[in-house]
Amino acid sequence: MENNFKHRLFATISIIFFLSFSSLSASGADSEESFDFSEVMAHHLGDAPIFPLNFGGTKVFEGETGFDAEHYDVFDDHGKRYHYLGGFDMHITKRVTMMWIASFFLFLIFIPAANLISKDPKKVGNKFASCVEAFVTYLKENVVDSSLDHHGHSYYHYILSLFFFILFCNLFGLIPSLGELTVAGSDLLVSLGVVSETPHALHTFGEIWSGITPTGDIGVTLALASLTLLIIYATAFSYQGISFVAHAVPKGVPLPLWPLMWVLEFVVTHIARSFALTMRLLANMTAGHVMILALLGFIFMSQSYFIAPVSVLSSVMIYFLELLVAFLQAFIFSLLTTVFIGTVMHRH
Repeated sequence: MENNFKHRLFATISIIFFLSFSSLSASGADSEESFDFSEVMAHHLGDAPIFPLNFGGTKVFEGETGFDAEHYDVFDDHGKRYHYLGGFDMHITKRVTMMWIASFFLFLIFIPAANLISKDPKKVGNKFASCVEAFVTYLKENVVDSSLDHHGHSYYHYILSLFFFILFCNLFGLIPSLGELTVAGSDLLVSLGVVSETPHALHTFGEIWSGITPTGDIGVTLALASLTLLIIYATAFSYQGISFVAHAVPKGVPLPLWPLMWVLEFVVTHIARSFALTMRLLANMTAGHVMILALLGFIFMSQSYFIAPVSVLSSVMIYFLELLVAFLQAFIFSLLTTVFIGTVMHRH
């Protein structure tokens, strides 16, 4: 049994780093003579639009007056390049599609689990339902209830959704990208002469399921932290009423310091907490990917067989650390959210 587990573990690691080498080669090592590490970083960490979505703008095709490929996002329409001029851009990017994929798997897992548990809550379910129930029960008892005393019931939905959404976004940035795997396999068949070219639909699928980490973008983490900020203020006014405006300042503060303390306690403190949530999640989910890419990049930059085992072993260690960080950061974000909400339920 133990040997089978070791074989499966080794196979999983091999697949992950084969894909990493394939992606590194495809994105940054088109020629054997040069290796552009910045291009690799941009490919794996940078966002890019996939599907155009513009409100109020006009299409400008290549060759027409006003076409500027350097300062606008360029798209392809049956071989004709164009971009939008003016209007409001809401292009669907790689991070957006990865959030859609993470959300799809959330529905795929939790809706069936909820149906199984709700049929007979007192009955011990199968391993799948029991695993989901164990996660949910732990978060309810040790995160929400422990921080909000007996007022946590109203916040179960938000905190649980927050935790699992962040967790799935973190994990989908670490598991092999199904889209890039498909494109890499098709490109391999092209190089072997089995097929003439990679279908355009596969390239599109590779861009949709790019494997990029949604929580490695400040727009995503800032949006999540902003939701928390709104809930903090909503909770404060819900429990304390309009008196929260005056009660934000602790008792005993001298009158000359009261205006300064009010700005700090009512505005700056909560914004600073949200900013800390934003940057903590962003930095932790970006740093590990940078380290893994850098370690794997040493192989192509040095072009030495001796550095490969060291780079791969180091990357494996960082990868398992990143798996731990993915769970830890989802837990910390959810825990701090409940703590911050609990601090405004009652007067200082």
